[in-house]
Amino acid sequence: MTMFRRFAAQWAERYRKMSIQMVLSLSFTAVAAVGILLMGVSLIWRYSSASEQLVAENSQRVLAQANLNLDSYLKRMMRIADTAYYRVIKNSDLAEDSLTSQLSLLYEANRDDLVSLAVFDSRGGLVSSVPLSLMKQDADPARSDWFQAASGNMENLHFSTPHVQNIFGDPDYPYRWVVSLSHHVQLTRDGATEGGVLLVDMSFNGIEQVCRDVSLANGGYLYLIDKGGELIYHPRQQLIYAGLLEENNRTAAGYRDGSHVEVFQGQSRQVTIKTVGYTGWKLVGVAPAARWLTSSPSLFLFGLALLLFAIFLMAFLNFLISARIADPIRRLEQSIKALEGGREDVVIEEGGCYEVQHLSRSVRSMVSTMRHLMDDIIQQEAQKRRSELEVLQSQINPHFLYNTLDSVIWMTESGQQEEAIQMVTSLARLFRISLSRGKSVIPLSDELEHARHYMNIQKIRFKNRFTIQIGAGPGTEGLYTLKLVVQPLLENAIYHGMASAEDDGRIRVAAYVEGEDLVIDVEDNGLGMRPDVAASLLDEDRPEVRGSGSGIGVRNVHQRIRLTFGEGYGLAIFSEPDEGTLVRIRLPALTREEAGRRQQGEVL
Repeated sequence: MTMFRRFAAQWAERYRKMSIQMVLSLSFTAVAAVGILLMGVSLIWRYSSASEQLVAENSQRVLAQANLNLDSYLKRMMRIADTAYYRVIKNSDLAEDSLTSQLSLLYEANRDDLVSLAVFDSRGGLVSSVPLSLMKQDADPARSDWFQAASGNMENLHFSTPHVQNIFGDPDYPYRWVVSLSHHVQLTRDGATEGGVLLVDMSFNGIEQVCRDVSLANGGYLYLIDKGGELIYHPRQQLIYAGLLEENNRTAAGYRDGSHVEVFQGQSRQVTIKTVGYTGWKLVGVAPAARWLTSSPSLFLFGLALLLFAIFLMAFLNFLISARIADPIRRLEQSIKALEGGREDVVIEEGGCYEVQHLSRSVRSMVSTMRHLMDDIIQQEAQKRRSELEVLQSQINPHFLYNTLDSVIWMTESGQQEEAIQMVTSLARLFRISLSRGKSVIPLSDELEHARHYMNIQKIRFKNRFTIQIGAGPGTEGLYTLKLVVQPLLENAIYHGMASAEDDGRIRVAAYVEGEDLVIDVEDNGLGMRPDVAASLLDEDRPEVRGSGSGIGVRNVHQRIRLTFGEGYGLAIFSEPDEGTLVRIRLPALTREEAGRRQQGEVL
């Protein structure tokens, strides 16, 4: 709950800082994005449903074709059985004729699909068989399922599940898998009829070939079961028999023909059922139900790109619309800012909706009252600015302090005791001079000493990537200067002039007397800048750019000097690209007495 409140407070703070154009644009974009996302979800759901329907229809078509192929194969076997019965068995008298020769001809004509043809009497005795004729000693046809099914239901043909042929001895293929077709027949012996069973053992390879060639969408597969759910064919049948894999075949036996969605072993999948005629077998097609997305990644990426483009387009249009709505308010805000800046030639425009026009007229009526107070405001602002600059000069850069202390900790931990002591000593003296007992004008020697301690710290931090030379010329002894005017320029030279220096960086500070003025030059051999850029650094109308530095800045130093000593003093910047930069500080050459009078406020 506390985290939620903190998050809400952060967004409320951001909202207060947003412009009305940004608020309108984000609001419109959010509403449009939600609508587009809802529409996209709806389209995805419809596409998912259509994909599932397509997979179901494809599975049904594939199973229908597999059913035709399997039905054709079974009909061929049934025709063989009918031929053996009606053309061979019915036309033969067992007392006079032998069935073997004619069954052999029938076998030879269909040997690719057959394993054996055999005829048994009602007691299970062998009447005739081809090509296998030697029954196994433990064989008991009368007890076999195929024999009992044929004897119990005389009208129909009966198909067994796949099993190893176990009636006849076969030295070449002792473990041949077959599917048995059995049919009740009438045998004739000496003119009398008796019951019997015709056995047609079909090679299981034929059924396996029909099912194995089937390919379903999304990596699906097909298997074949009988009425009770027993597996007849499965692409991983051996693994299932070994107990290493499971299949939901018992449940599939209870499904009606058509498509069904089931969850098996934690996975959703689509099951399609097709019953094979004459046998009661069922073809079962299984396809993953959740593969529609990964089956067409290019289509998904296209849809995602289209959705993102729509959101981007809506955001762009919303930005244009909100800009048009907010433009009168923005212009009014700019006019108010210009008034706050002290400009007297501000024109308050009336535009936009009624509320904005009314607000513009109200602001215009306030301008006349504000101008009567302008002189007082200017004086107050000047005093306020002076106070702010005085506060600025006493500020300590927290980043500089943090980095220095961090360097001290690192040096102490790495055993660099002397460097750590040197840095702490310089930092202490730097702070002592910065405080200066609250004085704003200090001796030049203290200002230069302050600069030396600052550079000692920076040289240790930057591992002597540059050299520093600080000196004072003749006649500067006993002169005073405004506090903290050199250090900000040194910091600017380090972070900007020495940015690309490796071991050849040089910074020079030189103080000398020129006429009635004290001049302090801060020069570096860094990257430099164009003269127009250098001239713009001291422009008061130039937007302030905050970056690496002391927080006081070159422009604030310039303004402090001018506020303290007048318009004739301040900074001058001379620079050329790749030639370095020279910043010249011009101050009045103050003696100790003059500095004391200024400190006491006797001379402004």
